[in-house]
Amino acid sequence: MFEKLYQNILSEKIKERIEKIILSIAIASFIIHLLIIYLVDLKFVSLSTTSNLFTNPIAAIYTPFSFILLYEVYLLIYYLPKSFTKYVSKQYEIMSLIIIRRLFKDLSNLRISGDWFNIKYDLQFSYDLATSLLMFFLIYLFYLQSEPKKNIVDTSVISSLSLMNFIKIKKILALLLVPIFISLSIYSFATWISDIIFSDVNSTNSFSNINNIFFEQFFNILIFADVLLLLFSFYLTDDFHKVMRNSGFIISTILIRISFSTTGLVNNLLIICAIVYGLFITIIHNKFEKKISTTNGNQEI
Repeated sequence: MFEKLYQNILSEKIKERIEKIILSIAIASFIIHLLIIYLVDLKFVSLSTTSNLFTNPIAAIYTPFSFILLYEVYLLIYYLPKSFTKYVSKQYEIMSLIIIRRLFKDLSNLRISGDWFNIKYDLQFSYDLATSLLMFFLIYLFYLQSEPKKNIVDTSVISSLSLMNFIKIKKILALLLVPIFISLSIYSFATWISDIIFSDVNSTNSFSNINNIFFEQFFNILIFADVLLLLFSFYLTDDFHKVMRNSGFIISTILIRISFSTTGLVNNLLIICAIVYGLFITIIHNKFEKKISTTNGNQEI
């Protein structure tokens, strides 16, 4: 029954089906957002907000990106039982897409003038533009370091039964994350929509932390999931370099979570630091693995 449940939620076939559904929703949401913007512009609809999210057509790109991000979160859960490094890399990809999505929102607030670096939104746009490029390159390096290396093996003795049990634990954890993911998505979206409809005309609370909606709470949950993975991994190996790698990934996730509580340049720096830390942890782990390797092959836990 457990395997059947897993195949019905996190199998390759279900992943492809969800991908098509999310893509369809993203396209529909983009059209709907554009329609709302033009209805507001023609005075057919009145919203109690001064945000450019419903006044500038460029901001409509923000909405489909939000649904794409939700699909990326599903992929993060999908890869959790399969590869720990792939699971971590998905966290970095999600943050990079959040920055890209924020760029589309910032574009609607840009004011082209000679005081570019004195205007808040223009300055944030500059930070996000540079950060997105740097993150793209760092994630590329992380993927290079995460690829299986030839002539490197895990020197710890891991029985096939222990490995199967650990994979089963990761599958259980992934299945537990699915209802949390769905519930949190619905709650966050409903709360945000409610704030838009019922907030005061002069209120900007609905839009002040729009980039943090859902993700701030979800990364809180990921920290606990990562800690559980670290503790269960001790059933397989207590090798120092693997403990350090897994612990480092937790610190990286915590840095990402802290970034949601900050704004401006500090926010960008914390995200970059999280990826750089995870990258260097992986590089050192691989060097350690290569040094102590005595036989051919490679096995990741």
